[in-house]
Amino acid sequence: MGGLAPNPAVLITARAGQGIAAAMIGPTAIALMTASFHEGPQRTKALAVHGALLSLGFVIGTIGGGLITSGLSWRWTMLIMVFLGALIALGAVALLPKDGARIATRLDVPGAILASGGLFALVYGISTGADADWTSGSTLGSLIAAVALIPAFVLVESRHPAPLASLELLNRSTVKWSFVVGFVTFGMCGGTTVLLSLYMQDVLGYSALATGFGFLAEGATALVAGTVASKLIGSLGTCQTMVLGLLAQTVGTGFMVFLPADSNIPLLLILTSGAMGFGHVLAVVAFITTLTSGLRTDEQGGGALSQMPQFVGAIGVAGLAAIVTARSAALASTTTAKLATLGGLHAATLTAGFVCIGGLIVALTPLRRMAPAPEPAPAA
Repeated sequence: MGGLAPNPAVLITARAGQGIAAAMIGPTAIALMTASFHEGPQRTKALAVHGALLSLGFVIGTIGGGLITSGLSWRWTMLIMVFLGALIALGAVALLPKDGARIATRLDVPGAILASGGLFALVYGISTGADADWTSGSTLGSLIAAVALIPAFVLVESRHPAPLASLELLNRSTVKWSFVVGFVTFGMCGGTTVLLSLYMQDVLGYSALATGFGFLAEGATALVAGTVASKLIGSLGTCQTMVLGLLAQTVGTGFMVFLPADSNIPLLLILTSGAMGFGHVLAVVAFITTLTSGLRTDEQGGGALSQMPQFVGAIGVAGLAAIVTARSAALASTTTAKLATLGGLHAATLTAGFVCIGGLIVALTPLRRMAPAPEPAPAA
C-alpha cells in the first residue's frame, strides 16, 4: 500500500499500518525469547544475538535503502518488503514452536484507546509545536489531550480485570527504572539518527546512497556491541554494562555538536555515530536483561513490555526535531540556510547528550542498588 501510494495521505495511512504490525511482531518476538530461554547467561546471549541482528538489519536497511532509492525508486524500499514478509511468514509457520494452551481473556479496549490517543496527542503536539507555534490551538489542544488521556489510562488500568499492562508489574523497581533507561537510549539514538540523515543530506549534500553508507559506522559498531554484550554482562554485570553503554552513547551524541559544515573526510561523523551505535546496543541488551529478570513463569509475556520504550521513544524523535526547527528558525535571519540548519542540529544533539546523562544517572543510582551480581560463567 505504501509503495503504490498515489498521495501523502495514503502513504501515511500505510505507514500507520506498518507501525501496528511492528507493535505486534516486536513484543511477541521478545516474549518468545524470554519464555524459551531460562533467565541467566542463556537468555542474555539470546538477547545479545537479537540486538546484533537488529543492528545488522539497520546496516542492510540503510545501505540497501540508498541503493534501491538511487537505482530504482523509494517505492521499492516498501514493495520489496512484500516478498521478504512472505518469506519470513512461511519460516515462522514452519519453524516456530506451536502455541500451548490458550486462555480466554477480555480485551482492554478502553486502555488501548486511551494509551494510543494520549501518546499520539503528545507526539503530535511536540512535533508540530515549533512550526505551528506553541500557543496555537492545535498544539495546545494536543498537549492538553495528552495530559488528560494518559492519567485516564492509568486510572482505567487500575480497575480493569485484564489490563494491557499490570500496574503491579509496571511498579516494580527493575521494570520502572529500566523503562526510563530504555526510553532514553531508544529516544535519543532514534532521534539522533534522523538528525544525522538531515545533516548528511541537507548540510553535507550527500545523495541517498552516500547517506546510507554514512550510517555504516553506527551499524557496524552496534553489531559489534551485540556480539560482545553477553560476555560483558557476564563479567561486569548488567548495571555496569548499562552504564558503559550509556556513557558511550552520551559521549558519541554530545560530541556531534562539533560536526562541521563541510567535510571531505567525515572522521568526526564516523567516530561519534560509531560510539553512539555501540553504546546504544549495549544499553538495550542490559536494560532488557534487567527488566526481564525475576519474572514469574506466568509473567514471561511481560518481556514484551521491553519494546514499549522503543515505540514511546518517538517522543524523543519529535522533541529533537522540534529543537532543530526552532533553533534553525532563530538563526535564519543571521546566516545562510545551511548554517542555520547546522546550528539547529548542533542544539538538538547537545540536548540529546544531556538527556543521555540523565539515563546514566538512573543507571548509576536506583538501578545499581538493585542490580544482581555478574552472571557466573557456564560450565565447560
